[in-house]
Amino acid sequence: MTSLEDALVAAVGVHRGVAAADLLCLACVELLSVDAAAISLVFDGAHTGTVGASSDRARAYDELQFTVGEGPCLESVSTHAPVLVIDLAADVDSGRWPGYGPALLAHGVGGVYAMPVLVAGEYVGALDLFRNHRQALDGEDLSGAFVAAELAEMPLLDLMAADLQAAIADPDAIAWAELNLITRAEISQATGMLVAQLEVDPAEALVRLRAHAYATNRSATAVARDIMDRRLRLDPG
Repeated sequence: MTSLEDALVAAVGVHRGVAAADLLCLACVELLSVDAAAISLVFDGAHTGTVGASSDRARAYDELQFTVGEGPCLESVSTHAPVLVIDLAADVDSGRWPGYGPALLAHGVGGVYAMPVLVAGEYVGALDLFRNHRQALDGEDLSGAFVAAELAEMPLLDLMAADLQAAIADPDAIAWAELNLITRAEISQATGMLVAQLEVDPAEALVRLRAHAYATNRSATAVARDIMDRRLRLDPG
C-alpha cells in the first residue's frame, strides 16, 4: 500500500460502525484536497441515511439529497460508477440536479464527487466528497478517494449486519442507537402523522414534508421532529 492508503487505514484503526465511518470521513478531509466528506446509505434508488460525516456541514450536504430526491450519491449508486463534478455551477446551468445543485451552490460548494460503495456484490451507498473551489479530483486525491470508498464497505457492512441483528435482539442495545442515527424512523413517524392530519396517502405526505424542508432550507429530519413534537402543522392546502 502507498503511504496515503496506510494513513486512511490507520485513521479508521480498530473502530467499527458509525465511529469508523466518521473517522474515515475526517481522514478524507485531512488527507485529500476536499473540504467535507460523508458516507450515504442508499436502498432501492433512495437516499436512506447518512452513515458517517466529517462535520455537521457535511451531514447537511448529504442529507439534502434525501430532501430533494437527487444528487451525486444516488447517481453514483444507480450508474455503479464515480460521479466527478469539477464545476457544480456549470452542471447546474446544464440542468443537472435542478434541486440539489442550486442548494449546494448556496452553501458555497464548488465541486462534488461521489464514489460508489460495494457491499457483498451490491451497490448500497456512496462516499461523497465536497470541495469549495473548482478543481479536478485527480492524481493521489482520486486514488485516495477510491481507497476510502473501499474502506467504507466495512462500516456499512457492520451496520447492515451485526448491528441490525443486535438491535433486533435487544431494543435497548447501543446498536439500536447507532441505527437510529442513519435510519429515517423520525421521518416515517412524521409522515404517518401527516397522513392523518392532511388526509393524503403516505407518498404525498412524504413529498409535502420534503417540500417544506426544501422551501425552508432545513433538513427533512428537523422538520419531522417539529411535526412529531407538534411545533409544526402543515397547511392542508
